[in-house]
Amino acid sequence: SFFSLQKRSTDSADMVEVQSVKIACAVMSRFARTVMTSIALNKANSSQEVFFKVELPKTAFISNFSMEIEGQVYVGQVKGKEKAKQEYDKAVSSGKTAGLVKASGRKMESFSVSVNIAAKSTVTFVLTYEELLQRKLGKYEILTRVQPKSLVQDFQIVADIYEPQGISFVDATATFLSNDLLPLVKKTFISDKKAHISFSPTVEQQRNCSGCEATIIDGDFIINYDVRREAGLGEVQIVNGYFVHFFAPPDLHRVPKNVAFVIDRSGSMSGTKMKQTRDAMVAILKDLHEEDHFALILFDDNIKTWKNHLTKATKNNITEAIEYTQGIRDSGATDINRAVLKAVEMLKKERSQDKVPKRSTDMIVLLTDGMPNSGVSNLGKIQENVRSAVGGNMSLFCLGFGNNVDYSFLDVMSKQNKGLARRIYEASDATLQLQGFYEEVASPLLLDIDLRYPDNAVEFSTKNSFTHLFNGSEIVVAGRLHDNSVDNFLVEVSGEGSEKNYQVQGKPGVPKWDVTYPEDEYIFGDFTERLWAYLTIQQLLDKSDVGSKGQQDVANAKALNMSLRYSFVTPLTSLVVTKPEAEAGTNKTLLANKLTEIGCGVASCLTSSQCNCDDASTVDGDPHFLIEVPDRDDALCFTITDKPGTIFSLVRDPKSGFVVNGQIIGVKGRNNNTYFGRLGISHPELGVRLEVSTDNISVFHDGKNVTLLWSDTELIKEANLDLRLTENSLNVTLRHFIKFVIVKHTKMWKRRHDQQDYLGFYTVDSHHVSKTVHGLLGQFYHEVKFEVEGLNPQEVQEKEDAFLHFKGQTIKVSRHIQKDFSKDVVNGEKVPCWFVDSSGSGLVDGQLSDYVLSGLFD
Repeated sequence: SFFSLQKRSTDSADMVEVQSVKIACAVMSRFARTVMTSIALNKANSSQEVFFKVELPKTAFISNFSMEIEGQVYVGQVKGKEKAKQEYDKAVSSGKTAGLVKASGRKMESFSVSVNIAAKSTVTFVLTYEELLQRKLGKYEILTRVQPKSLVQDFQIVADIYEPQGISFVDATATFLSNDLLPLVKKTFISDKKAHISFSPTVEQQRNCSGCEATIIDGDFIINYDVRREAGLGEVQIVNGYFVHFFAPPDLHRVPKNVAFVIDRSGSMSGTKMKQTRDAMVAILKDLHEEDHFALILFDDNIKTWKNHLTKATKNNITEAIEYTQGIRDSGATDINRAVLKAVEMLKKERSQDKVPKRSTDMIVLLTDGMPNSGVSNLGKIQENVRSAVGGNMSLFCLGFGNNVDYSFLDVMSKQNKGLARRIYEASDATLQLQGFYEEVASPLLLDIDLRYPDNAVEFSTKNSFTHLFNGSEIVVAGRLHDNSVDNFLVEVSGEGSEKNYQVQGKPGVPKWDVTYPEDEYIFGDFTERLWAYLTIQQLLDKSDVGSKGQQDVANAKALNMSLRYSFVTPLTSLVVTKPEAEAGTNKTLLANKLTEIGCGVASCLTSSQCNCDDASTVDGDPHFLIEVPDRDDALCFTITDKPGTIFSLVRDPKSGFVVNGQIIGVKGRNNNTYFGRLGISHPELGVRLEVSTDNISVFHDGKNVTLLWSDTELIKEANLDLRLTENSLNVTLRHFIKFVIVKHTKMWKRRHDQQDYLGFYTVDSHHVSKTVHGLLGQFYHEVKFEVEGLNPQEVQEKEDAFLHFKGQTIKVSRHIQKDFSKDVVNGEKVPCWFVDSSGSGLVDGQLSDYVLSGLFD
């Protein structure tokens, strides 16, 4: 949790004092409720804008938010997303940004809001979120990110863990604490069933150095724990008519597995990703147990197997496989369909010929970094083919490597086939991410587990049948009893073990909370009910991903109803926050939405039909340039004007010779309206040249010349070029280099019964382009740093003026709205941006005339 301040007046930032930051977490039988409370005082003689920002786990649901200002409490309301959006559209004029929640790294999302505080006044912010802690690799994790940005008089992190079956261990640490400061983290066992953790540094202890105003508190505060376990039925809690059943018995033997590793080696996997994949596979192969069987399947636009059958994981076979793995090299396109079907075929064949243990489990681990662009490329058809081939007889685990993968495609395909998907982030630790995922699924302990309860005792429950129980994980079932009586509550658990079937039944011992914790006030007595609601909503959302249209509608309707009933901010609801404005008697409405992992980005592009996840640099319109800067959740824009026929350098990479140039066209009778009507794209090293006009597209590659019409649907796949044309949208990928989209737009003037076709150029991925790249667009391909004086981009109104600090210059800018058609080819997505006048003067290097060329391919 942290505060930051951006000034609206000339007063110093120290005039807002953060008096208190308290993060209190209560965990009852794995269900965690965290309350973040912050208090700030405006010491100035004038009003100040105070920004409250916290980070919370992506797995959590916000359940409450309030602000107290001068004795008045403003409480956020959870409403259906569609209804909330309608209210917002009525309450707020167009051009004001609404999102309060955005992605923040791999595990977190950030919630932020600001409010104008009168002189000498205080504001109290309170945010509550809830989640069911998941057991992974033998422990639960409570992750709190803290970045107060300044010294705080009263700073506290406290956690109380209540586990009736007993706590086996608790560890607490922080990424920002050195060894000599770790004693500031206090752990106390009130009993074997309750632990208390606290971290309350004084102002002096918070200082980065003696006398410094900077704080050391900047990073993650992490608590890990586990509970005691006994063989048998597992643990059952019953409170207020709701039950929760935890099942993870100790001392089970692992079940052998038959695993086909399906590894993408297409061209986009080149370089670091391929090396990290090889390194991870070496470590994974070394961890296979001798009773396991495995296969290695490599794919690009062709399929290559190490051996045409599964191999027992003997020491010699592992050594051979490692040698083979170290020789994997990238090439070609991406045929996911054939690769996965080959894995299914191999596993089925080995099973039918009894070449694998009868008591074993079949699984496929698919690693890919891109979209299928060879063979069957329709995503729905691939999912249908795989689901039909698998037939519910094996599990598919999908690992999506990097930002360009269609994560939702992999996620749905995994869920359809008893598995799960995981994003692997492009980073130096990608090898460890791959190993970590494999470790979670490496040791199945039971197969086909059923947890059954009497119909006359249980009214309804969450999912109670599971394909696997993995070592270090846990099965959780929750539900409601017909009445509060536990007399008829019997439990039966069955599953398939490594040597024999697991079969246990009986009446569970149910501890009474008021007896187990007599000293404590009832923390939140409805925790079993809320745990059931949380788990049910998560499972309904999963069902809405993989079911038929009718099943999806039913699941979404149930999930929405429960989200509203329990005030959870889920992907189907919004938190509506009405806050006071500086002007007396005025309020402003903001929305906070739950993020989802979809498309090619990390919890982003929530409403886009196409995802664009890198820094987005685009040019279209009259012609206007839009530079999106996701790290700042902001954008810059400018317009250029010149006479029709002028050719400009848009992108020029001296290292590779790659160029994108654009020629302006005009509109009859409209002297001020100009657009890009022709584009020339060339990459000499790859032998690719495209000439794109509003009439047609000329493609020159490998000595061949093809002319396409915008009305065509076309797919061209070559070693260095991937080109897709559909519905006036041209998607181009140059191997190992750049991805971009060109869209043909039509501008219409109804009064004149006139129209004008023009082109838009949208960069999707440019991170392989050299640092020396330039051009009107290219100069913004790499890190763009700027500061805006006096205004917060989340709060600013359209047309409002500000000053932009960029490369040592101060530029006057105003807030505009531009449309980005890379995300919605038909309607475009509105993007607020800071508009720089005079053809981008001060923002663009040099003069506009420096970018004028004599030819389209100069």
